[in-house]
Amino acid sequence: MTDEEEAAAAMTDFAVDGAAMAAPPDASAPGVKEGVNYETILKIPVTVQVVLGTTTMPVASLMKLGRGAVVALDQRVGEPVNVVVNGRIVARGEVVVVDEASSRFGVSLTEIVASNADKAA
Repeated sequence: MTDEEEAAAAMTDFAVDGAAMAAPPDASAPGVKEGVNYETILKIPVTVQVVLGTTTMPVASLMKLGRGAVVALDQRVGEPVNVVVNGRIVARGEVVVVDEASSRFGVSLTEIVASNADKAA
């Protein structure tokens, strides 16, 4: 399997495991304009980050860091990691091994975080 095929498979797994992925609105639903091209919107690239943890430190400590230095994070081993899309937490999950042969890992989603708009509704 090529790298492109692996990436496509990983994205398919992400969408399947994430079962709560939003679907385009039904064109027959009230308030939805006919002729809106959702395909264009669905092709917009977004930045997805998985945040393992954070820390704060003085600049002096930061400047002393070098190869082999260990930076302790606020997250503990086994705790869920945050999945961030364009700066907003959208889900949490567990780090999993995707392919041992190539030492690749991914995130198995365990929680979809409701947006503020969802909470208000």
